[in-house]
Amino acid sequence: MSTATATVARPGEVLADLLPASRVRDIALVVGGAVLTGLAAQLSVPVPGSPVPVTGQTFAALLVGTSLGAGRGFLSLALYALAGVAGVPWFAGGGSGAAAPSFGYIIGMLLASAAVGALARRGADRSVLRTAGAMLLGEAIIYAVGVPYLMLATGMSLSAALAAGLTPFLIGDALKAALAMGLLPTAWRLVRK
Repeated sequence: MSTATATVARPGEVLADLLPASRVRDIALVVGGAVLTGLAAQLSVPVPGSPVPVTGQTFAALLVGTSLGAGRGFLSLALYALAGVAGVPWFAGGGSGAAAPSFGYIIGMLLASAAVGALARRGADRSVLRTAGAMLLGEAIIYAVGVPYLMLATGMSLSAALAAGLTPFLIGDALKAALAMGLLPTAWRLVRK
């Protein structure tokens, strides 16, 4: 019989809750989530005909929300957004400020991180299918804010904004969701062992 105690997840917990609780932990997780998102945003590939690049940012934002829960996830993305607006060059391609036509996607990520975090507290990150549903909802929230912002910022029509700010990203987002579908349930299986 092993003398090590296994970490057992309780209902309503997210992965971050498995770490010893403290205010320092929460601050470190919030700052770490913002930094992870900023680093992932540097994985940026321009999309011909679109002012919005493909980045690792959306994946990081959804992973942060799911792993940290709604409150800490929201605070992480709020810190990321506010620091970027204040001049930290960690938006896509080393950008900063709120003037970019893609800033609406950052606002959408903030809301999406809270939504997927709330779903994770209900166990949405513990199985492949439920993780897929949470990631798809998170992506839908990002686009629901990002595409209209793109329209307003550029004067594009709805069809042009969809062609420039949604369609080119669907395959990549499906791949990001598939990656999350493998990572999150696997992390929970490892925790249970």
